[in-house]
Amino acid sequence: MPGTRPHVVVVTPNPALDVTYTVEARDVAAPGGTVRVGSVLRRAGGKGLNVARVLHVLGLPVTAVQPLGGDAGAWIRRELADLGLPTDTVDVPAPTRSTVTVVPTTPDGSPDAHPTVYAEPGPVLDAAAWDAVCVRVAARCRPGDVLVVAGSLPPGAARLGPLVSAGRAAGAHVVVDTGGTALLDAARAGADTLAPNAAEARSATGTPTVDTAVAALLDLGAGRVVVSDGAAGLLATRRSPAGTVRQPAVPHVTGNPTGAGDAATAGLAAAVLAGADDATALRWAAVLGAAAVLRPGAGEVDPADLPVLDARLDTRTGRTPRTEPPW
Repeated sequence: MPGTRPHVVVVTPNPALDVTYTVEARDVAAPGGTVRVGSVLRRAGGKGLNVARVLHVLGLPVTAVQPLGGDAGAWIRRELADLGLPTDTVDVPAPTRSTVTVVPTTPDGSPDAHPTVYAEPGPVLDAAAWDAVCVRVAARCRPGDVLVVAGSLPPGAARLGPLVSAGRAAGAHVVVDTGGTALLDAARAGADTLAPNAAEARSATGTPTVDTAVAALLDLGAGRVVVSDGAAGLLATRRSPAGTVRQPAVPHVTGNPTGAGDAATAGLAAAVLAGADDATALRWAAVLGAAAVLRPGAGEVDPADLPVLDARLDTRTGRTPRTEPPW
């Protein structure tokens, strides 16, 4: 059972064994034949586990909740134990999925173009397994905690609304980073913070712009919508009190953007835990997202990069963080 100190509970509904390949850009699209892989990185993945890993690196109290099964699930369980990341795993009979990310590189190994991700759909999660995940979450959450639900739902899983409702009923601030109908379901259930990227927000709501997508999600019942839009930065809009805060992206950052959004979500969760305002939350999200771009795999940041990246941010708005960052 969790202690009395507020902490973050991170749910990964559809975890994965992530495999990242670096391949010279000239070979990525070569039809047929053999493509030589420059390097291989294997790690426990899925958006929620990426969020949890970043929070753990920052030294914040976090527990990762996820269904795992098969050999891939056993591998993930061992890696999380080796990391010292607290977990609460629901055992399922079906094997956990894998994802493969191909990062095109220059001959010297530097990232050269946006990665391509091959994501398996995941195992079918029956009603009993999904109910078990919801029960674990309800038992973990206390007033003052932050519940993060990140990633897609696996095939067969129930809608996201009951999980959001369980977290809110337990007194937690619920942050949801997902897309599609699950994003709409979370909004209708009154998620405190939705954190889609711009494409996810527009696609889920069927609207043409970020602003209209945000308005639609707020109308459905979300308390706050935070949208990340790559180099354009982030914005946070609240239903009450109404208002929007914008944050430019950290300039001059290149690398592997896979997992940058997950690191940004970790920044939002850290800010909620600290009671920070929206401007501070977006700044933390921007810095952590940029730090993830500098790393070879998703879901990791180097704490040494954080103050350097923070110093690059445009502060012409005159707004400075009111809460010390967790780095």
